Amino acid sequence: MSKEHIVIREIEHKDNAQIEAIIKACFHEFNIPLEGTAYEDAETPLMYESNQGDKEVYFVIANENEVFGGGGIKHLKANDDNVCELQKMYFSPKIRGQGFGKTMFEKCMQAAKTFGYETCYLESASQLKAAIHIYESSGFKHLDRPLGNTGHYACGVWMIKTLL
Repeated sequence: MSKEHIVIREIEHKDNAQIEAIIKACFHEFNIPLEGTAYEDAETPLMYESNQGDKEVYFVIANENEVFGGGGIKHLKANDDNVCELQKMYFSPKIRGQGFGKTMFEKCMQAAKTFGYETCYLESASQLKAAIHIYESSGFKHLDRPLGNTGHYACGVWMIKTLL
C-alpha cells in the first residue's frame, strides 16, 4: 500500500460501514471474544454519530475511496475525573506495519491533550501485541483492573497514562 494519497482525517458519515467492517474483521482475525467487546457496542456501526460531542473525536485513515482504519478519543464512561479513553483503534491488514498505527496513536494523544484531558485510559485484548507495544513504549502503564464502565468485560488489558 503506497502512502501517497492516504490521510488521517476526522470521520464522516459515509465512513461508518467501512470502519465497522474493519473493526469487526480484526476480532475474527485475532480470535478476540465478540461478546463484552467493541464488536457488539451499539456505537460501532455508528462511529460518526457516536463521536460528535464535546471533547471527543474519531479519526480515520483513508484515501479518496477506502477507509483503512481508525481511532478516537472520548471521555471515559462512568468516570467523573478528567479521563479520556483511547477508543476503537483498529486497522486493515493493508496498512499494518507501515507506521500508520503509531501516527494515528500520536494524533489521538495530541487531541486528548488539546481537549484538556489529564489522563488517558485504554482497554485492549492480549492478542493485539503490536498495539500494546506502542502503548507501553509511549508511557502507558498496566492496571490490574478496568476503570469506568465501558461494558468491555472481555478485555483483559487495561492501561493508563498521565498526559500533563
